[in-house]
Amino acid sequence: MRSPYGLEIPENCLSCTLRSDKFFCNLPSKALQSLDAISSPAAYPKDATLFVQGQAPRGVYVLCSGRIKLSMGSSDGKVLILRIAEPGDLLGLSAAISGTPYDLTAETMEPSQVSFIKRDDFLRFLRENTDACFRAAQDLSDRYDVACREIRSLGLSHSAAEKMARLLLEWAARAAAGGKSKGRIKIAVTHEEIAQMIGTTRETVTRILSEFRKKQIIHLKGSTLEIRNPAALEALVNS
Repeated sequence: MRSPYGLEIPENCLSCTLRSDKFFCNLPSKALQSLDAISSPAAYPKDATLFVQGQAPRGVYVLCSGRIKLSMGSSDGKVLILRIAEPGDLLGLSAAISGTPYDLTAETMEPSQVSFIKRDDFLRFLRENTDACFRAAQDLSDRYDVACREIRSLGLSHSAAEKMARLLLEWAARAAAGGKSKGRIKIAVTHEEIAQMIGTTRETVTRILSEFRKKQIIHLKGSTLEIRNPAALEALVNS
């Protein structure tokens, strides 16, 4: 079945062709059936908000397809993007388990398919499924590691150029892990969003990318970025 946004919405988790190797997608069949029984799939357009920072936790969201921006805002209007969620990611897990408000805002960056699970149903599901409970703990541990890396990058980097170099290298490593060319990156975010990822301004991002191009560290053609001199980026990170 297709949604108004052109997304393929599977009838259930077991028959889903979008299943990834993340979190709940590869649970045993019995657990997947239980998960399917409490999930409510929905399609969202670009720029839709799933939940906002400070909101009481209604439940968790499993991203089936699309991309979702997870950001944190301050009272003076500054925004920091913590990460871009990809298919298979579970959103709102920490808040759902602890019962504390969401500490991030989740917004779709493109038409996305998401399955929502109410908090009470989700907690009961974890209690009844050991594999799922273990994977939830594993996911929280992974998120903690990511947060530590973000703090190190933002707090201990000496310059915006170093932060940019670190981000490009992380994107390249992720592309390689996904079976894509390590030296080629599809840039699917704006300069403003990159600035929000590394805690700087859009103008600074544009200037740094221009400098990287002039030094032939990178090559940009449309939305494709090619890293031509990874050693130069690594030297910035390790300086």
